[in-house]
Amino acid sequence: QVQLVESGGGLVQAGGSLRLSCAASGRTSSTGAMAWFRQAPGKEREFVAAMDYLGGNTYYGDSVKGRFTISRDNGLTTLSLKMTSLKPWDTALYYCAERTTYVYYKSTYYCPDQYDYWGQGTRVTVSA
Repeated sequence: QVQLVESGGGLVQAGGSLRLSCAASGRTSSTGAMAWFRQAPGKEREFVAAMDYLGGNTYYGDSVKGRFTISRDNGLTTLSLKMTSLKPWDTALYYCAERTTYVYYKSTYYCPDQYDYWGQGTRVTVSA
């Protein structure tokens, strides 16, 4: 059973930066992709960023392009999300997700239903 544990959330002023981390454990096979999603109160879960976990290709949601950067460590056990130029509308619960099977279509990265495991989330609050 894969376990994902997020950390790094907090309260930050608009224009500030935060770095989220996701520690993965319990893998028994290779991983297809990992991603960050977020959910604000009363809204649907929104795609933030994803990474082809073996190839290193990255994908971003339109609202975070140029401000957020997804990365992983060489041991493939920690996924990070560097967030800069934060806006009040970035306020949300941020989730780490993992898909254990190969991704054939780019659209797969953007859909939360295509991921097999989820963390509990870490809260990010951006004040104006």
